[in-house]
Amino acid sequence: MVAVVVIDVLAPPDIHLGPLLVAAPAITASFAGPRLTGAVAALAVVAQAVIAVLRDRGELFSANHQAQIASLLVVGSSLVFFCVLRERRARQLTQVKYVSETAQRVVLRPLPKRIGPLRVASVYLAAEAEAQIGGDLYAAARTSSGTRLIMGDVRGKGMTAVGDAALLLGAFRAAAHRQASLVELVTYLDGAVCWDLAETGEAEQSGETFITAVVLDIPDDDGRVDMIDCGHPPPVVLRDGRPVTIDAYQPAPPLGLGDLAHRRYHVDSFAFEVGDLLLVYTDGVIEARDPAGAFYPLTERVTGWNESGPDAFLRRLRRDLLDHVGGRLGDDAAMIAIERSPPV
Repeated sequence: MVAVVVIDVLAPPDIHLGPLLVAAPAITASFAGPRLTGAVAALAVVAQAVIAVLRDRGELFSANHQAQIASLLVVGSSLVFFCVLRERRARQLTQVKYVSETAQRVVLRPLPKRIGPLRVASVYLAAEAEAQIGGDLYAAARTSSGTRLIMGDVRGKGMTAVGDAALLLGAFRAAAHRQASLVELVTYLDGAVCWDLAETGEAEQSGETFITAVVLDIPDDDGRVDMIDCGHPPPVVLRDGRPVTIDAYQPAPPLGLGDLAHRRYHVDSFAFEVGDLLLVYTDGVIEARDPAGAFYPLTERVTGWNESGPDAFLRRLRRDLLDHVGGRLGDDAAMIAIERSPPV
């Protein structure tokens, strides 16, 4: 503003730089609040008056200067008004983000770093930059003899998927610690999901609303894992840097398919020794595409990885996955890495 005033006063009579003063409040509004923007706008009006006094010998109220001062007042007032609206919107977005983060902590509680003899790390990657929670879910519960874990993925997006995820997580947390077999637990979870779909009027969409899930039972004193896979991507066990995909012998249908799921669940078992790393994930990982459309080759990429612990492993996997897709996922992705600690 000082430069505009000095140049305008010293310039020839047919050159007028006063209109450039509007740039000062406009630039200020891009980074400051309404008070500072209003103060700069007022200074711009004063600067225009100074030009009138020094350049035109006090002809402050000539038609030209009146028009320029009026323009500065209108533009300055408009900028202050929009700054007020922007700050109000920013406060609303901050509140929404706080509520979203609180909902995420309530629905999708962070897993502890250690559960019994297990070291655990988890990562949730949302497809949307501002999203905090979606249809991917995971939880763990302690029993008298080990740890039970669920990883799932609700078909669909939005608040309906969040509600279905919350229902399944609540049912799992309520029942997983009981002295029930893995088959009884999964049967209960399927019944809870089917009941919820019927209560919410979604039963007529049979086959369209469901939840894929894998439920694991990891005993404390046994080098194995029991698993029931309900249409979910199979876990991967890394032993000495070599990944092994654990495909279910008799995979069950996803939860919530009603009559299709009225069958006996089959429990698969696989070895999980000290030093092994167990990776459980949702389909957002293996269905992530690079710019050429190629899927993320999970087992190929992790071959030879010997990171020291689940945290380091997931940090590398997260970095590698985002590099593959160019920084942004097309779908939510969740991952859990588990390592059995040596006996004390």
